[in-house]
Amino acid sequence: MGNYKHIEEHFSRFIIEHYRSATEVGVGRNFTVAESLAKAGVAVRTTDIFPQEPPEGIAFLRDDVCAPDTAWYRGSELIYAVRPGIEMMPCIIALARSVNADCVIYHLGNEIYERGGRIIDCGVVLHQYYSRR
Repeated sequence: MGNYKHIEEHFSRFIIEHYRSATEVGVGRNFTVAESLAKAGVAVRTTDIFPQEPPEGIAFLRDDVCAPDTAWYRGSELIYAVRPGIEMMPCIIALARSVNADCVIYHLGNEIYERGGRIIDCGVVLHQYYSRR
């Protein structure tokens, strides 16, 4: 695991162990986590503000997380993001609350939002900003 993809591997493993459904916001061109989840049988959806070409079998919606189509996210147990822009954080958390889904983020470097939420160490440091329980 000498390259940066170890982040996605650890994050994927964490999601697979804890969730049956998840939606990734701000996927960009990095579908690594979503592909791992789909292969493991997790129902996964992805979104980004820009059109993307997802791999076969990965659902994608062009959507703005700050003005979301909440119907797309309903039913997901988890809303997650890998290295989202810090300006997206209030919108991601609000979305998770509105659809009652956990919100777990892997930040770029040592970034955190507000107080950093609950820390999850799964081989990489994740931040849980909302829990549906």
